[in-house]
Amino acid sequence: MANTVVKPRTKLKPKTQRPKLYKVILLNDDFTPREFVVQVLKTVFRMNTEHAYHVMMTAHRRGACVIAVYTRDVAETKAKEATELGKSKGYPLFFTTEPEE
Repeated sequence: MANTVVKPRTKLKPKTQRPKLYKVILLNDDFTPREFVVQVLKTVFRMNTEHAYHVMMTAHRRGACVIAVYTRDVAETKAKEATELGKSKGYPLFFTTEPEE
C-alpha cells in the first residue's frame, strides 16, 4: 500500500480595500443668494429644505462646510456639477473636494 499524503486545501481570500473617501466642501461667498445655494444643495445633494438651509447657514457663518463624503469620482462629479450650476447663473458659488483623514 502506498502512503497518500493529504494536504488541506486553503482558499485564498483576496484582500479588498475600501476606496479612499473625499469630502465635498461648500465655500462661502458674499454674492450668491442664500435661496439659490439651498436650491443647489437640494438638487445636487438630495437634501431636504431644512437640512439644506442648515448647511448653507453653517457655511455662511464659518466660511466653509462639509456637505457630504463620497468616493473620489462621486465627490468630484457632485462638486463640479454644483459649481457649474452657480456659474450658469453668474454666481461665484464654489464647491471643492479634499481627502478625508
